[in-house]
Amino acid sequence: MAAQTHKNNKPGKSGGKEAQPLILPKTPAEEQRLKLERLMRNPDKVAPIPERPKEWAPRAPPEFVRDVMGSSAGAGSGEFHVYRHLRRREYQRQDFLDKMAEKQGKDVNYLKKLEQNQLEAEERTAKRRKKREKLKLKKLLAKKAKTEGKEKKDEDKDSDSSGEEERKEKSGEEEEKEDDAETPSFIMGRK
Repeated sequence: MAAQTHKNNKPGKSGGKEAQPLILPKTPAEEQRLKLERLMRNPDKVAPIPERPKEWAPRAPPEFVRDVMGSSAGAGSGEFHVYRHLRRREYQRQDFLDKMAEKQGKDVNYLKKLEQNQLEAEERTAKRRKKREKLKLKKLLAKKAKTEGKEKKDEDKDSDSSGEEERKEKSGEEEEKEDDAETPSFIMGRK
């Protein structure tokens, strides 16, 4: 009997998954793209998200030291290495404490700076808001004054409608006089 061939054309393999060509990423961006493509092939599958590694902390100093180094002579050759390790561990612990204190100081300074920036931003916003409201009020007052001015003109026109006819007659005579005065005595542009 001949070997079975499936979708992927490989003898003896079951056809569960399709064979995909091996792609070696040449850049970090390409590597990221390949990882995303692999994740997006099956969106129902849960993506592994690693937890953040815990920050390193030195061991707490011992409450009771059993191997106290004495000042007497006769310490063995191994005692120096024990002392060296204890000293190194203590220096690491002190460095860690110094770094933690520095980090806390920076955090406090950052929070102070953040609060100061927020207060300054609120002050600027309040100042600009006040300016906007002032301009808005000014425009509103100007609009009110304009509408009141129109209303007064309308009232004046209504009350003076009877005297308008007399004015028209007088203005007609004045226009005739003005027409005589408006005739130019010379014409510009001619030679």
